[in-house]
Amino acid sequence: MAVLAFWLAARLLWAGPPHYQLPHGGDAQVNSGRALFRRSCSGCHGDDARGGRGSDLTSGQWKWGGADRDILRSITQGIPGTQMPPFPMPEDEAKAILSFLRSVQTLSENEAASGDAQAGRQLFFNDSFQCSRCHVFGGQGGRLGPDLSAIRDERNASQLRKAILEPDESLRDGFQTIEVEFHNGKVLRGVAKNQDTFSLQMMAEDEKLYLLIKKDLKRVTKVHRSLMPAVGLNSSELEDIVAFLLKDSVSQASTTSGKRTFWTPATDLNVSFERIKHADQEPRNWLTYGGDYRGTHFSRLTQITPANVQTLKSEWAFQYQASNVIEATPIVVDGLMFVTGPLNDVVALDARVGRKVWTYNRRIPSNVHSNCTVMTNRGVAILGDRLYLATLDSHLVALDSKTGSVIWEVPVDDYRKGYSITHAPLALDGKIVVGVTSGECALVGFLDAYDATTGARLWRFWTVPQKGDPARATWAGDSAEYGGSPTWMTGTYDAETRTLFWTTGNPGPDYDGTVRAGDNLYTCSVLALNPDTGSLKWYFQFTPHDTHDWDANETPVLIDAEFQGRPRKLLIQANRNGFYYVLDRVTGEFLLGKPFGNQTWAEGLDAKGRPLVKPGTDPTPEGSYLCPNAGGNTNWQSPSYDTGRGLFYVAGVESCATYFRETKPPEPGASYSGGSVQIDTRIGSPGFIRALNALTGEIVWNFDLHVGSYAAGVLGTAGGVLFGASEDGYLIALDAKTGRKLWHFQTGSRIASSPISYEMDGKQMVAVSTSTTLLVFALP
Repeated sequence: MAVLAFWLAARLLWAGPPHYQLPHGGDAQVNSGRALFRRSCSGCHGDDARGGRGSDLTSGQWKWGGADRDILRSITQGIPGTQMPPFPMPEDEAKAILSFLRSVQTLSENEAASGDAQAGRQLFFNDSFQCSRCHVFGGQGGRLGPDLSAIRDERNASQLRKAILEPDESLRDGFQTIEVEFHNGKVLRGVAKNQDTFSLQMMAEDEKLYLLIKKDLKRVTKVHRSLMPAVGLNSSELEDIVAFLLKDSVSQASTTSGKRTFWTPATDLNVSFERIKHADQEPRNWLTYGGDYRGTHFSRLTQITPANVQTLKSEWAFQYQASNVIEATPIVVDGLMFVTGPLNDVVALDARVGRKVWTYNRRIPSNVHSNCTVMTNRGVAILGDRLYLATLDSHLVALDSKTGSVIWEVPVDDYRKGYSITHAPLALDGKIVVGVTSGECALVGFLDAYDATTGARLWRFWTVPQKGDPARATWAGDSAEYGGSPTWMTGTYDAETRTLFWTTGNPGPDYDGTVRAGDNLYTCSVLALNPDTGSLKWYFQFTPHDTHDWDANETPVLIDAEFQGRPRKLLIQANRNGFYYVLDRVTGEFLLGKPFGNQTWAEGLDAKGRPLVKPGTDPTPEGSYLCPNAGGNTNWQSPSYDTGRGLFYVAGVESCATYFRETKPPEPGASYSGGSVQIDTRIGSPGFIRALNALTGEIVWNFDLHVGSYAAGVLGTAGGVLFGASEDGYLIALDAKTGRKLWHFQTGSRIASSPISYEMDGKQMVAVSTSTTLLVFALP
């Protein structure tokens, strides 16, 4: 069968034809731009822009977007993950450089294919030429060749013709033809996704991924020929296909949902709903953000024990090359590890050695509201052979997990309002559930579910009651219009009762409760939802009328245990407000609550779990002092639950602060905190890792940290070792039963994430992200 493969070279830092949108200046602006270019850019690209250490910019090829606005952004903001740094400068100077670059480009603005784009689409996807057997376009097609959805931003008509007719002359990095032979005589042919001195990551002709160690191979042969056979296209058909690739509207990042109503996952990479439901049965992998649907963040691997953990050593490291703090928890599936960077980049790694298999880079709009969110991303979800990424510009993206190609992309809401998404989505049976940030910008939170196949939205649950809902009476006046209640951390799921549990954050404004009298439902709560409809089964509010920013977004952990003489299905949580809770997860009934930190704001909890608030603890214009700080006794870092020992492990901080109130009118999209917090520097932020009896809340043991973290979580293991991390960069191993320190390693950088564990080649690995690097450890 003829297989059409366009092996299109993309070695340049910038690639694609020019798009003229902004008016360009005359000779004076061009001359000014030439001088500015030579001052700032010639060191890499040469005085005449024809290249040096950097790429030739006269060809009009712009891989990161050829529109004027894209080039201006690349100049002033740089290109993350490349050697192109940002050059902050006045807008008129950047436009002058753009005018100079346009003046020296050699491509014709009017060059275009003369064919019929619609006829080319039919040729691309029909059975005769089978272009789509190797290539994705608009989220549809094969994996062996490059994704051509946005090829018009990388190549012009003449370059496409040449690549089709002379494919051997333009093999792209990541798609170089390679042949390997095993010692038993088996031969594989395919494309090399990556390789180094000791390892090779390749996709064979049947689209299966192979993660290989070279010492296990008899030979590795680089083949200087494309896998593309002779193409039987006549000149008219060639022009039609080129016209399709350059003109079809789907090439605009495949943003249309509902285009594909069917989906058959790959046989060698299929993370089904059933697999995730039974994640505890394959501890070699880490299939969802919390390790399992119950959010236990616990590994059932047993190789690492208190007796041998002191021999743990660094196995490999991956550098994120990011300027923002890394808070991601990896997903590991059958030898592949998927991690995210803070600006929504995704990397697939060989989990054995840390080599890249593919990278997805997303350009974030410059006007994303950083005052309404933290610029970070905490991970992805996987279902079937697709990854699901939620973005800072409030989109949900489905990626092919073998290649990183975009299958579909849909807006969750308008990021220009101030919404963003920072957490890992939750993948259920045919659904992807995702929430939003909205707590500090006079917005209203919600939770959405999307069809995993098409990206169509299935339901939305507003976390501030809408008009007509009796619960809206818990907000005075019109304060519900700006009520916050963000859904910014990943929830958990009870497969047996088919209940989705999701937690909510603070009301807005954070510290000024005078403008929003009432309990302010459903803020600072856990919601039990029907995952099919989004309807509310029950809720429990931990902190009614919160005035201290004590979001309840910590992981709600689901356990089954005998409680007070009878077996029950329980939900447990160490809350930011300083109390540990045990609830009946079927009914929402409050069963137990007990302080686990240094809280001073409440006398305790009543029989219904409502806090008995001490007088004089609300923020005032002059300031009121209490504990804990606004970060809480624990925050969003992962806790861990050990079924065998009945222990709940939590990391946290014991700080105190003075809370100030300030009344100001709400302005959606602008900061709306209603005050400020001043930490008590005499106490500082001492930290801890604690083991609680899960059924009583009693502290079983405590390990002190010099500085506590609101982001570094813990990982329990069946081998009896608890891994924790600290603000000052230590990965720490403790005896899970006693809290005795067994081992520690200084990573050299702040840790703001939670460790995980997985297995490769019979060896248990422990992985944790620092602010610069993903580090993986194993026994010798």
